[in-house]
Amino acid sequence: METRANYLLIGAFTIAVIAAAFGFVFWFQNLGAVAQRTPIRIIFEGAASGLRTGGNVNFNGIKIGEVTSIKLDDPKRVVVIAAVDKSAPIRADTLVGLEFAGLTGVSSVSLKGGSLDAGGIPVADDGVPTLNADPNAIMDIGEAVRATLQNVNKLVTDNKDALHDSMANLKAFSKALADNSGRIDNIMAGVESLMGNKEGQEGDLQQAARSFRELADNLDKRTAVLLSDGRALITDSRRTLADISRAVNNFDRNPTRVLFGASNADVRPVPPQAAPPAAPPRSRAHRP
Repeated sequence: METRANYLLIGAFTIAVIAAAFGFVFWFQNLGAVAQRTPIRIIFEGAASGLRTGGNVNFNGIKIGEVTSIKLDDPKRVVVIAAVDKSAPIRADTLVGLEFAGLTGVSSVSLKGGSLDAGGIPVADDGVPTLNADPNAIMDIGEAVRATLQNVNKLVTDNKDALHDSMANLKAFSKALADNSGRIDNIMAGVESLMGNKEGQEGDLQQAARSFRELADNLDKRTAVLLSDGRALITDSRRTLADISRAVNNFDRNPTRVLFGASNADVRPVPPQAAPPAAPPRSRAHRP
């Protein structure tokens, strides 16, 4: 029993030492972080919905601190104390507002911009730097939804007569379609017969297109034949013109010959042809 009790004491002591070590490290880190931060006061004139203790303080979207205290100074003002990094370039003209994380409604303090010439954050009487939030940069999600719904309601109210007429026209159009459903079916059937059905049968439009294609092919063939005949006619015409041109040239050179025929002077004598050489005599064989 004593041995088992000693083991329990040793284990409990070891666990206590480990927990104390972790606690010291955590405290030391927090102490260092606190030493690098400075408190600032932010005053919201109106609601600061979704803002909680421990919420983030962001400068141009980057976390620079946390909210340490939230309290109501009066019914229309919320005072927030935050610890921010001393190196954060917060100026007197830095815009202060709220950022909402999606649809959860959790918000964080948003600091944006500022000029170097504006100087640092003005200090209040109690020595705490104080900034006033921009009322135009603060809007709860619920308030935004309500404002949108109010605008939609106002739009509908202002245009109720036009909306009523539009609904009446739509109802009349639907009734006209219902009353003329038979005609619409006939029109669709006519279109189907014109374009052809799904079973491969040709419609009137397809038949007309095929006939027009055949007519164009025949026209091309006939045009080719006419072109060929035209080329032959042109060739014959050129030959005829050449013959006429030669006849005109002959008439210009010797018109009397063309009119009265060729004269004796124009007839050239034909030279006599030489007689063919005589064949050599055959030799006769001597008889004995």
